[in-house]
Amino acid sequence: MPQKVDNPAAADGAPAETSGVKSARRAVDLIETFAANDVWLSLSDLHARTGFPRSSLHGLLRTLLEAGWLEADANTARYRLGVRALICGTAYLDRDAVVPFATEALERIREKTGFTAHFARRNGTEVVYLETRESQRSTHLVSRVGRTLPAHATALGKALLAELTHDEIEALMPATLTALTPNTITTLEGLHAEFAATRERGYAAEVEEGTLGVRCVAAVIPYRIPGTDAISCSMPIAQVTDDDARRVGELLAETTAELGQQLRRAGIR
Repeated sequence: MPQKVDNPAAADGAPAETSGVKSARRAVDLIETFAANDVWLSLSDLHARTGFPRSSLHGLLRTLLEAGWLEADANTARYRLGVRALICGTAYLDRDAVVPFATEALERIREKTGFTAHFARRNGTEVVYLETRESQRSTHLVSRVGRTLPAHATALGKALLAELTHDEIEALMPATLTALTPNTITTLEGLHAEFAATRERGYAAEVEEGTLGVRCVAAVIPYRIPGTDAISCSMPIAQVTDDDARRVGELLAETTAELGQQLRRAGIR
């Protein structure tokens, strides 16, 4: 009498645990694919972007849809991220002990400068925006919590990458860097020069490298080694001089130094 097989993967000789891990990895990849695209995606779109078999995609989409991680448009058979993604993302911020302290610092910076202030964390070669206090007169920026940008094209990223050694930077960064604007630095040699300047003056700076019409300065919050978090100030290029940007950079360096001491006294690492 044939033996009953409870797990189809086992019938193919694949361990059930291995198959489960593979499915979980694909589910995560699928969610990240949706996060990286701001349009509704069809099964064909997802197949082209991920290379996953259509049969696997059917099952993954159904599971994620039922769990609330995806929403579906019945008229077009397309999908996008669902509300569960927001709920879990918000939970990350709610449980981060640094955020309330950083938020207070952002509000002080905005009050003193009149410009938009950001709090972000480096994640590999990107920076992730965790909190923003928008200037009322800001017209150039799209500042969203959870937004990611290439670290090499932002003052935030430059400040955080400058925390690493030369060899760590070489191992982390790709040889060819994406240009967001004509001013973006796209060579490692150019970046290393920027990092040296950042370490010398105590804050990072960029002029229209991430967004045309905007210049930024940023400083690391020194409560971890190497630093993982930084605060920046974004300024419309037409409203500030080099001296203005320098004064804001020095303010950020002073503010983040105080914030780092505050976090360490609170036992936050």
